[in-house]
Amino acid sequence: MNLMSDSIPMVGPNDTHVRPADQSQNVTVAVETRRSTVLPRLNWNGPVPTAAPGTRMRFEELSPLGRGGMGEVVLARDHDIERTVAIKRLNSQEDLGLLMRFVDEIRIVGALEHPNIVPVHDVGVDEAGRYYFVMKHLHGESLESIVNKLHAGDAAAHQRFPFHVRMQIFLSVLNAMAYAHQRGYLHRDLKPANIMIGPYGEVTVMDWGLARHVGAPEALGAAPAVSEPGSRTGTALETHAGAVMGTPLYMSPEQARGEIDKLDVRSDCYSLAVVFHEFLYLTNYLADVEGIPDILTAVQTRVPDFFNVTQSPHQPAVPAELGWYLKKGFEKDVNKRFQSISEMIDGLQKVVDGRVDVKCQRTFAKRMFQEAIHRVDAHPVAIIVGSTLMASLILGGLVNTLLSFF
Repeated sequence: MNLMSDSIPMVGPNDTHVRPADQSQNVTVAVETRRSTVLPRLNWNGPVPTAAPGTRMRFEELSPLGRGGMGEVVLARDHDIERTVAIKRLNSQEDLGLLMRFVDEIRIVGALEHPNIVPVHDVGVDEAGRYYFVMKHLHGESLESIVNKLHAGDAAAHQRFPFHVRMQIFLSVLNAMAYAHQRGYLHRDLKPANIMIGPYGEVTVMDWGLARHVGAPEALGAAPAVSEPGSRTGTALETHAGAVMGTPLYMSPEQARGEIDKLDVRSDCYSLAVVFHEFLYLTNYLADVEGIPDILTAVQTRVPDFFNVTQSPHQPAVPAELGWYLKKGFEKDVNKRFQSISEMIDGLQKVVDGRVDVKCQRTFAKRMFQEAIHRVDAHPVAIIVGSTLMASLILGGLVNTLLSFF
């Protein structure tokens, strides 16, 4: 049996979660009718149109997008603005802890106005008395889906996502998290399933259901949500039980130990390193570990092999400089890993710019090669003259060698 978090995926499979008996305090919810369309409808009964008040319900539900222990997400049509949106709503209003967490999520996402963070459009209560909020409907696919395609050797996916593109995507994720951390918020559930990649390269970090402002107390209602056993995909193992909260495969060691009140930005940094590792190496570093207890132990002890040159038959070896970058991100000691998202951005930008630090034979060779390229750009005339002379000497030597045979 897998333990699942109470956060709801905005896009993905329709996993149905069943909560056990809840001891939380009940809360009374005032029911109001879902707002109907307020923009007028124009009627052309002659040369001049007349405006009639809107009578349709504003949101028309189209299809489910996701379901979890807290509630569900549905695709809907907004008849006022004429666009599709995603509506996330609670299944029950009687659990005060879940309601508080739901309200926190709305306010956190609403406070994080960033191009790489999913925006909130509206909030309300529907005709059934369920609280909901309206988000942008994200087009594209999750990073989890992309990794699965890359792992399977999908040629189109590998053509679209070579290593340099993957680095740019991860930089967008880092920029979103740098903004969130600057505002004082931890995500605490970063994983490939919570990152969306659009058809034009748009990158969005979503599902802030477990996010918390640094120093803020936990919401009530920490009873675990339990799901039926299912396939183990990298995001199937989740937990929200007592002091352990999040997705074990992507947790930091301190998060796995249940030190929830001690978490800071460095915990998110570790989770991001795990996500980037999976995006590059196409498998989770704990893919062979089964069961929540064993995974929580492995998070605290296991370090992946970053320098195996035969990681995947479908792609070249991961560049060595990225292996060294991830090695720092995977440090179990919080004081030895990246201390901020800004430090992660600076480190990755160095790799993108070709500024390779010498750490091993591969990085030494790359450094020498990069230095040679920089010298060509810095001294083009000298390089052209020198290479011409060298070519002349080589050609002259070949001519003399050939003449010696006659």
